[in-house]
Amino acid sequence: MAESLREQQLCMAGHIRDPLANPPPPGVDARRLAVYRQLFFGNLQSLLAGSFPVLHASLAAEHWQGLSEDFYANHRCQTPLFTEVGGEWVEYLQGRTDQPGWIAELAHYEWIETALLLSDADQPEHDPEGDLLDGVPVLSSLAVPLAYAWPVSHIGPEHLPGEVPAEPTLLLAHRGAGHKVTFSRLAPLAHALLVALQDQPLSGREHLAALAEAAGVAPSAIEAQGLALLLSLKAQGVVLGTRCDQAGFGLLVMCDRL
Repeated sequence: MAESLREQQLCMAGHIRDPLANPPPPGVDARRLAVYRQLFFGNLQSLLAGSFPVLHASLAAEHWQGLSEDFYANHRCQTPLFTEVGGEWVEYLQGRTDQPGWIAELAHYEWIETALLLSDADQPEHDPEGDLLDGVPVLSSLAVPLAYAWPVSHIGPEHLPGEVPAEPTLLLAHRGAGHKVTFSRLAPLAHALLVALQDQPLSGREHLAALAEAAGVAPSAIEAQGLALLLSLKAQGVVLGTRCDQAGFGLLVMCDRL
């Protein structure tokens, strides 16, 4: 009996997801199934349209309908939470290589704001008074450097891109005071530094030396500019300070001010 019920549920779910590819369960009125599909799919469409308003407005109605129907029918979400469906939508669009590249990037750009608003990530331990050159700078868990091939911050119904620009769009998304998420443009040096801070636990001086080497200049050529940038990022709450436990000259430096 239990197995029969499960089979009926799977049959019904498959039909609601994709009625053209899956026959309805026997003995269930077609009008009731249509109501179920309208409720379930309508809720999903409302959720996606509300979470991705610019993308929704930028696509033709039939284009949006086709993508959302295919997502509903074929994408297997790994979360039961409505608040995380947006991330699944972004993952789905990133896999649709047959679509214009700006679609997935615009979706990610819209989603990252919601992700930061809902984030409950704890800030890492840090020394707010640490030396940003000799210490290991700590990036806020609510700050994300972003790089897009398409000009996502300027895309809209009246501004659809035709080809990839020569220069990428480099941005910083950051949730600051008042639970407000802001986006700011980044210069290439600032973006490279933030990505490096995110990826490697090196001292500020080591990070700047690596960036100088990549640019083919002496470290002294960018150290002053780099320190000013680190201090500016700290004033904005993007960089929190330095790591509390860092190995330096064979000694363990511990935070005693927290």
